Amino acid sequence: MIERMKKIRNPYIGLEEQGYNCFACCPQNPYGLKMEFHEDGDDVVCIWNSGDNYQGWLKTLHGGIQATLMDELGGWIVNRKLQTAGMTTNLTMKYRHPVPTGEGVSIEIRGHIREMKRNFAFIEATLSHEGKVCSECEMTYYCFSKEKAESDFFFTGCELED
Repeated sequence: MIERMKKIRNPYIGLEEQGYNCFACCPQNPYGLKMEFHEDGDDVVCIWNSGDNYQGWLKTLHGGIQATLMDELGGWIVNRKLQTAGMTTNLTMKYRHPVPTGEGVSIEIRGHIREMKRNFAFIEATLSHEGKVCSECEMTYYCFSKEKAESDFFFTGCELED
């Protein structure tokens, strides 16, 4: 399935001297999640392998890690779809089913903008394992002007890889 999606280039690579070390998406953070993102139509998608380092209960993905995965996805939706930076103002999780951890356990995090109102993006996302939705999330992001995103966050655009 990931073959038909287009990979999103990480616009923050190269900003390590400015402090880029995001727990969720920095590939050099030794403790991080190392998330990568793809575009699938209106959706932004991350396929992530959980491993056992992010457990809450035995062989079960920690709820806070699930919220982090969703929150980061929301940020990348704003980056890619609106070509700016934003910040979370609200995040509501609904945990439906336990999410397993372990070697080779693949999780899909998928979301899109449901609605825009002025500078606010209302985002819906799901976290699934083997096609079963395990958690759902609704997020609100305040979206910065492109000028502020560039000056304060070094954001100059979010493009697809060739």
